[in-house]
Amino acid sequence: MAAAAASSSSPQPPPAQHRPDYTAFTQQRLPAWQPLLSAGTVLPLFFCLGVAFVALGLGLHFSSATIRELELDYTGLDGSSCAHCANLSLRANPTPCACQLRFSLAQAFPAPVCLYYQLSNYYQNNRRYSVSRDDQELSGLSWALREPVEECKPYQYTKGTPIAPCGSVANSLFNDTFELYYLFSNGSRAQVPLDKRGISWWTDTNIKFRNPEPVNGSLALAFKGTAQPPNWHVPVYDLDKSNPNNTGFVNEDFIVWMRTAALPTFRKLYSRIRLGNFSMGLPQGNYSLNITYNYPVLSFHGSKKVIFSTLSWMGGKNPFLGITFLVFGSLCIITGFVMLAAHIKYQHLNEAD
Repeated sequence: MAAAAASSSSPQPPPAQHRPDYTAFTQQRLPAWQPLLSAGTVLPLFFCLGVAFVALGLGLHFSSATIRELELDYTGLDGSSCAHCANLSLRANPTPCACQLRFSLAQAFPAPVCLYYQLSNYYQNNRRYSVSRDDQELSGLSWALREPVEECKPYQYTKGTPIAPCGSVANSLFNDTFELYYLFSNGSRAQVPLDKRGISWWTDTNIKFRNPEPVNGSLALAFKGTAQPPNWHVPVYDLDKSNPNNTGFVNEDFIVWMRTAALPTFRKLYSRIRLGNFSMGLPQGNYSLNITYNYPVLSFHGSKKVIFSTLSWMGGKNPFLGITFLVFGSLCIITGFVMLAAHIKYQHLNEAD
């Protein structure tokens, strides 16, 4: 009896804690598969990947080669037609200047034709520059118009008045304008309509950028109490006087500019050529491009170009993508042949083992 009493009074082990559930997942009993790499599985994989990438690379390369492009530099160097305007842009208070470029198309540019402007030596990816904006202000919040964020400095206030839109990105808005004319052999000319609708990303136009609510139906009253950026010639609500749906923060030229570029040489879409008598593209012949030269680039040793380009199923001209696929596919095929030669050479060792 005493032994039984002693055994019953001995301490019991504590119950198990933090024990995982007894399931196939927690107990690591789920079915698993591990490939067994052998020459019969690896070599076909390398050859198939190589052939697929080479075929895709050839398609991309030839598709890019069919795209037609024309680049016109109008920086104003070397005595070009825009040299006078370039020299005026170096002054402290430059005045608007107009110049003209004449060019010929030896081949027709089939639709769709896009007109881009390109800037070089322009670092929109600079951190201080790229964050100098107020996204709440650009989304149309009325209180944000009166209280721009600190990142907008030094373009946050002017003489105590908040700037709208604030920041370095908005203040440096590209403001050159272009007019294109087709020149007939009899000396007359026809203006080529430039369509600026839909040049920005859909998400930017419909989600990220919004105008504040108009006051008594007036967008100008909604921006009352704000100042335009120092480098702008017009307030934000007058960016497009001809189209009330394309002015203010939802102006597509402004939206395209506000999407900063990652590289110092970049191009941005200015318009498309797809209306009127030129809905099928640009025919072969002579053209005149009238330029309002407002944007200074010589002060930072930059350059300006206009680019006419057709499109394909892969977008604009991009030979790098096709070359990348061709190189990668070729490397896969070469690696496959090297591994095949090694397998044949040392196959008898595996059979001896």
